[in-house]
Amino acid sequence: MTTGSVNPRRADTRRNHERILIAAAASLAATGEVSFNAIAKQAEVGVGTVYRHFPTPEALILAVYQREVRHLVEVVPDLLEAHPPEQAFRVWTTDHLAHYMMTKRGLANALRAATTSGGGELPVSAYESMKGAVGTLLKANVEAGTVRADLDPETVLRGLGGLLYLDASGEWRSHAAALADLLWRGMCSRDGGQVWDQA
Repeated sequence: MTTGSVNPRRADTRRNHERILIAAAASLAATGEVSFNAIAKQAEVGVGTVYRHFPTPEALILAVYQREVRHLVEVVPDLLEAHPPEQAFRVWTTDHLAHYMMTKRGLANALRAATTSGGGELPVSAYESMKGAVGTLLKANVEAGTVRADLDPETVLRGLGGLLYLDASGEWRSHAAALADLLWRGMCSRDGGQVWDQA
């Protein structure tokens, strides 16, 4: 094997790992349940492969959660590159965070069950990563003069937790935008930060 080449077995293992997580995320979003047989079928792998990667349902649920959080965090730099800082915050809040919360209720329920049954713990790193994502958005807005410099990322993240109370079967998009606007008004600096147009 030449230097820098990829071990085919390792590459296949990574692909299977990702397929299993994608299938599990879809299953949790649709039914809130984890069936290793159904997930194996959807991922096009053997059920033994699922068990090798994730020996328990709790381990699989926590891995899905960490993957979803990672996506929420990793999209922030792209949003800041594509939009002005205030718009990046709005898009992240309404198009990514709110969408995640509304479509992942099954994951949330399964996660609560997994972490209260003694089978696992909610990773502290996931919360810290989310706080870091909010901090990155706030820093960009502070530098742009759109929000106050004294804002605490953890406090803002707690405010965004209000998105959990939206009705996933109702007009959650407009309600998410209204909540984001309310939070933004409290974050705005006196000299910057335009109030968003709800139209």
